[in-house]
Amino acid sequence: ELSKRGLGENIDLRIMQLPVVYQKAKEQVCKIWTTLQPLLTVHVGLASSATALIILEQCGKNKGYQERDACGFHPEGACCVLDGPEKIESTINMKTLWKNISVEGIDIILSRDAGRYICDYTYYSSLYYGNGRAAFIHVPPLSESVTAEFLGKALQTIILAMLEQCGEQRE
Repeated sequence: ELSKRGLGENIDLRIMQLPVVYQKAKEQVCKIWTTLQPLLTVHVGLASSATALIILEQCGKNKGYQERDACGFHPEGACCVLDGPEKIESTINMKTLWKNISVEGIDIILSRDAGRYICDYTYYSSLYYGNGRAAFIHVPPLSESVTAEFLGKALQTIILAMLEQCGEQRE
């Protein structure tokens, strides 16, 4: 839905699906940063427990990845990057974003814990390779009240506000 809507003429939006496999997700994230060199990478993950809630994640954590992925593996040392910092904050100020943005029909909350599974692992990896220029948004599953069209519009609004923050940081 977001690819249909886009983010405006001057923004090169690339959408890709990452596998629910630690190592493959990390490899793809690394490739995104080395080949595309984006201004910002926004990851979107499913929060199956949230029914009508969008969660803005502020930071990624390096350790605690005990749960096995879709292939039955978990990362060496249960961490993203051996000798990496304990956590990495996004350069996007999610608290400011959360205070200044509203999407009619859905609550948006702020979080500092993306959950120690593929979402948090991917987020930390992206923050690591992108020097903090990454964001993570947890979204609810599609339902009667949260349609693909609705979610696409909500993501468009949120990501445009993130890009506005990126522009302010560059000035």
